[in-house]
Amino acid sequence: MSYNSTSMSSGGGNGAGRRNFEFGRTHVVRPKGRHQATIVWLHGLGDNGSSWSQIFETLPLPNIKWICPTAPTRPLALFGGFPYSAWFDVGEISENAADDLEGLDASAAHVANLLSTEPPNIKLGIGGFSMGAATALHSAVCHVSGRYANGNIYPINLSAIVSLSGWLPCSSALRNRIEGSRDGIRRAASLPLFLCHGRGDDVVAYELGEKSAGALSAAGFRNLIFRSYNGLGHYTVPEETDEVCSWLTANLGLEGFRFN
Repeated sequence: MSYNSTSMSSGGGNGAGRRNFEFGRTHVVRPKGRHQATIVWLHGLGDNGSSWSQIFETLPLPNIKWICPTAPTRPLALFGGFPYSAWFDVGEISENAADDLEGLDASAAHVANLLSTEPPNIKLGIGGFSMGAATALHSAVCHVSGRYANGNIYPINLSAIVSLSGWLPCSSALRNRIEGSRDGIRRAASLPLFLCHGRGDDVVAYELGEKSAGALSAAGFRNLIFRSYNGLGHYTVPEETDEVCSWLTANLGLEGFRFN
């Protein structure tokens, strides 16, 4: 199942004076068993929601509903302004790169909007690959601090975050955002995060993924696992996927799964 594009102004508040972002088609994979959790999964740069929805059709996780949106197509500084499907603008993928807070907030708000209509007894999560993983981690910080980077209220209660081959945007402001929230430290300590990164990644450097995990841990994210994979480049492998399935089953309290 898929839905057509929607427009979202950054940060979920009124859009006065802000860019509007036209998101692409959203693909939904319905649970094959009892619906216990819904996860929005965010693709990498230049990709779309369809490619990941086809993967989730085959996973042994019958109790999860997967929502796979498609990012807006926007001029990307990394490629000299050439348009790509991207969750936010980026000039370089590095620890000191300038962060597109408006784009990050707009994508986080789009994800929160997709999760906002789920039934109240369903656990909610966000995951992603590469730039999608960076957006998922930004959403995690918004949940923990209770606000988007622009100060608007973040409305969703998250139960799981998965980051594959990603990085943490806005890491320099992380501690201040969490400590500035009354419940931030408590929420950071309890939110489960699963980060995976290949040591052979030549797109998002392994060291950047490792530093991102360290920054999250130092800021109070206690329920965090960082897994590294020798020889893995900027892609996924069955070993990684199997570990994600096991981790989600345990942390979301899902009914048992089996490998095909």
